[in-house]
Amino acid sequence: MMLDSLIKITNISRVYKIGSEVIHALRDVSIEVKKNEYVALMGPSGSGKSTLMNILGCLDTPSGGEYILNGKSVAKMLDDELAEVRNKEIGFVFQTFNLLPRATALENVVLPLVYAAWVKDERKKRGEEVLEQVGLKDRMTHKPNELSGGQRQRVAVARALVNSPSIILADEPTGNLDSKTSIEIMGLIQEIHARGNTIIIVTHEEDIAQYAHRIVRLKDGLVESDVLNKNINKVMSTV
Repeated sequence: MMLDSLIKITNISRVYKIGSEVIHALRDVSIEVKKNEYVALMGPSGSGKSTLMNILGCLDTPSGGEYILNGKSVAKMLDDELAEVRNKEIGFVFQTFNLLPRATALENVVLPLVYAAWVKDERKKRGEEVLEQVGLKDRMTHKPNELSGGQRQRVAVARALVNSPSIILADEPTGNLDSKTSIEIMGLIQEIHARGNTIIIVTHEEDIAQYAHRIVRLKDGLVESDVLNKNINKVMSTV
C-alpha cells in the first residue's frame, strides 16, 4: 500500500440472507483511495454503492475481504476503536439530513462533540466556527423546521466537519434538493475538499458525479469501471 493511501479495500464481499434468499450486495470489490482524493461512487439502485459506503464508514461489516483504513485493519479494531473512528475520522452527510427536529442548528452540529466529551464552552465555540464556515452564522439558533432544505443540508455538512475528520462520506447529499441548491451544496463540498479533506460521495446522478476527480461505477455488486474524470475542469469552471 502506498504511503499516501488512506483507504484500501481488497476483495470485499457483502452477503445478506433474507429468509431462504441470498443477496450478494458486493462481490470481490477492490478500491484504493489516497489522501485528499475526491471520489464518486456511481451506479443504479441495487448496484451496491450504498452498501460499499456503509462498509467504508464502518457502519457495516463485510462478509469477506480486507479493509485497511489509515494503515490499520478495520476487522481487528475493537468496538471502542470503531466508535472512535466513526466519530473522529469520518464525517457523514446523508440525503435525509438526519437532524434532531427539536434541537437548534448549533445543538445538532455539536452532537459529535458531546459524544467525544468536549466541554460545553469548547463545543459551542467549535460549532459556531463550522456553522460560519458553511454560511449559517445567522441561523445558529434556528431549528430544522425553520430552515430551508439547503440550509438543513449545510447544518448536516457542518456537523460532519465539526470533529475535523480526514474523510467526508456523503450519501446522495443533494437527493432532496432542487437544482440551484444542489449546485450550492456541491460547491460547498468542493471547498471542503480544497481544504484537504478526502471526499467520497455516493450518487446516481451523472451531473453530481462530475464534481469528483475520479468516478467508480458499480453494477450488480461489482466495480464496472474506475477512471479519472476528464470533465472536472469544465465542471469547476461553472462552480
